[in-house]
Amino acid sequence: MSSETGKSSIVFVTGPSGAGRSTAINAFEDMGYETIENLPLDLLPRLLAGPVYKKPLALGIDVRTRDFSAVGVLRALEEVARHDGYDGTLLFVDCEINILLRRYSETRRRHPLAPTGSPREGIEAELRLLDSLRKRADVFIDTSEMSPHDLRAEISAMFGGKEGSFLAVSLQSFSYKRGLPLGIDMVLDCRFLRNPYWDESLRALTGLDKAVQAYVRSDPRYQRFFDQMTDMVEFLLPAYREEGKSHFSIGLGCTGGCHRSVSVAEALAKSLAPKGWQVSIRHRELERRAETRSEQEQAVP
Repeated sequence: MSSETGKSSIVFVTGPSGAGRSTAINAFEDMGYETIENLPLDLLPRLLAGPVYKKPLALGIDVRTRDFSAVGVLRALEEVARHDGYDGTLLFVDCEINILLRRYSETRRRHPLAPTGSPREGIEAELRLLDSLRKRADVFIDTSEMSPHDLRAEISAMFGGKEGSFLAVSLQSFSYKRGLPLGIDMVLDCRFLRNPYWDESLRALTGLDKAVQAYVRSDPRYQRFFDQMTDMVEFLLPAYREEGKSHFSIGLGCTGGCHRSVSVAEALAKSLAPKGWQVSIRHRELERRAETRSEQEQAVP
């Protein structure tokens, strides 16, 4: 799989321990990438000096990598950028600290930076070490609310396209009360539309239900908004593809993230898919509700 420039791709995959870096590497391997875990950074020049790999590469790098340093990774990216045969991408797989703590608690693993201390100490130290890489990342994925399956799907959508003019589009509905999703390229606010929450017959439903979708569409402002939104998105996507982007993410928000934003995101996905765009969609607040419901059911004796 070549980049937009015709060069072979090298994806540097990093992020805090427990965020899903290994799952990401496995996803790349399944897509046909040559994968190398914890390649010592001082060996990278030898790799670049050899014949250009025909297959794309995914290199897993974290604090366990020999001679690891954020500066070293950034220098490695600069070396790749100067190479005639490769294009480099830095993928940062991140996660909220409280979720990392929960994962360590569930697995009872010790953190590599705090083998005799608490996981929090190790996590906080690791986040400090990785801060400059987080800021430099070309692609950012927050796995806080993702299952391993979700992460693999996201990797596939972003990096698993055909050669040439491929651009994966991801849509995500969300609640403004819970904050903007990380890594979003464009945000569209749906809060001006009529809110189904105030109709008691619709309150318990979601934007996935036809009754809610019909209610949202009945707002006199909806059709003009939707037409202009789709016109803008369809105008911009080819431009971003020509610019060399392989992934473009759009966030659609409303107050609760369950009705209007979900409905509009579903409609936008249905509009884009028949026109040849590969679209993935996730509804952040609906996933949270489902996860909470599952935890409650498991807690019932």
